[in-house]
Amino acid sequence: MQDSDPGQPRQIFNNLSAAAVVIGIVVGIGIFRLPSMVAQNASSELHYLGFWLAGGIISILGALCYAELASAKPDAGGEYHFLTEAYGPAMGFLFSWGRMSVIQTGSIALAAFILGDYAATIYSLGPQSSAIYAAITVITLTGLNIWGTQPSKNVQNLLSSLIVIVLLAAGISGLIEEPMAWGNSNSGGVNTSAGAAMIFVLLTYGGWNEGVYLSAELKEVRQNISRVLLLALATITVLYLLINVAYVQVLGMETLRNSATIGVTLSDRIVGSGGAYIMALFVIISALSTANATIITGARTNYAQGRDFPLLGFLGRWNTTANAPVNALLLQGGIALALVGLGSFTQEAVSTMVDYTAPVFWFFILLTTASLFIFRQRTDASYNPGFHVPFYPLTPILFMLVCLYLLYSSVVFTGAGALIGIGILLLGLPVYALARKRTA
Repeated sequence: MQDSDPGQPRQIFNNLSAAAVVIGIVVGIGIFRLPSMVAQNASSELHYLGFWLAGGIISILGALCYAELASAKPDAGGEYHFLTEAYGPAMGFLFSWGRMSVIQTGSIALAAFILGDYAATIYSLGPQSSAIYAAITVITLTGLNIWGTQPSKNVQNLLSSLIVIVLLAAGISGLIEEPMAWGNSNSGGVNTSAGAAMIFVLLTYGGWNEGVYLSAELKEVRQNISRVLLLALATITVLYLLINVAYVQVLGMETLRNSATIGVTLSDRIVGSGGAYIMALFVIISALSTANATIITGARTNYAQGRDFPLLGFLGRWNTTANAPVNALLLQGGIALALVGLGSFTQEAVSTMVDYTAPVFWFFILLTTASLFIFRQRTDASYNPGFHVPFYPLTPILFMLVCLYLLYSSVVFTGAGALIGIGILLLGLPVYALARKRTA
C-alpha cells in the first residue's frame, strides 16, 4: 500500500479487547494519588465511598449517551466526528486541536514522567532519570503502535489484565486485614466539599469516553459499543470501590487524608517493608497501560482531522499494513517528546497540564452530549443508532447538569490554569482559518 493512499481502519477489536483499552486508560496512576484528596473532602467513611460510587454512576450515564452516538456514527475520529457533524467543522477542528496540542499529548507525557519517577527509585540513570525513562517510554510505545495496532492491542490486553488482577488482589488483601474503627473520622472538623471531591473522583474515572475512538475498528459496533463501555465501567467501578474499601479498612480516614503515597502505604501495611518496590512496579505497569491506550486513541483524532482538512492531509493517511495512522502517531509522539523535554527542566510544565485540561475536557464532554438532542431533532435518515440511550431525555439532561457543575468547579479550582488551557485551545482558531482558506 502506498503511503499516499488514505487507507481504511479494519475491524479487529472485539468487546474484551476494546474494553481493555478503556480500562487501561481509566485505571492508571490516579487511584494511587487522588483518593487522599477525595478523603480530605469527605466527612466519614460512607461519605467517602459514596463519592466513588457516584463517580461510577455518573460515568455510566455519560457512557450511555456516548454509546448511542457511536452506534449511529461510528468513526475513528470519535468525539471529533460527532462535534463536526452536530456543530460544524470549526468546533470539530478546535476539539481535535486541543487533543493534539494539550490533552492527549500532555496525558502521555504525564504518564511517562510518573513512570520515570518510580523507575528511578528502582534503578537510577542519573539526575535526569525521570526524563530519560519518560522519553524511552514515549519512543517505545509509539514505535509499538507504528509496528501495528494488533501488537499494541495485545500488549494493552496484557497490561490491563495485570492491573485488574493486582487491584483485585490488593483490594481483597485489604478486606481481610484487621479493619480500622469506623465512625470517628471527622473528629477534627474536616471541611467537606462535594464539588472538589467529585473533580478528583471523576478525574480518576476519566478516559471512558476514549472508547468511541475505536468505533471504526470494533466488530459489530452498532450492537457492541454500549456493551464495551458498560463492561469497562462496571469493572472499573467495582475495582475502585474494592480498593477504596481496602484503603479505609487498612489505613483509616486520617491516614488516608494525610498520605501522599497511599498505594505505597497500603502495600507496606499488607506486605511489609518490601511493599514500596512492589508498588513501584505496579505503578510502572499502570503508567505503561495508560500511556499505550492514550497513544492508541489519541492518534485516531489526528487521523480524522487530517482526513478532513487538506492542510493537515499528511495526518489522514492510514497504513493498511500496520492498520494504524502512522503519520498521526509520529506527530503525536513528537509533541509528547517535546513536552518531556520541557519537563526535564521543570516538573511543573507537565504537572500544570492536569490543571488546565479539566475545564476544556468538561466543556467538550458537555457539547458532545448535547449533540444527542441535535441529531434526534434532525430528519436526516442517516442517524439510525443501534443503541438508544434509556430514559431519554432524562439521562442526557442529568449528565449535562453534572458536566456544567464540574465545568464550573474546575474553573474555580484551577484558576489561572484554566485560562492557559483556554488560550492554547484558542490558538487553533487561526490554524483553522488557514486550513479553511487552503480548502476553499
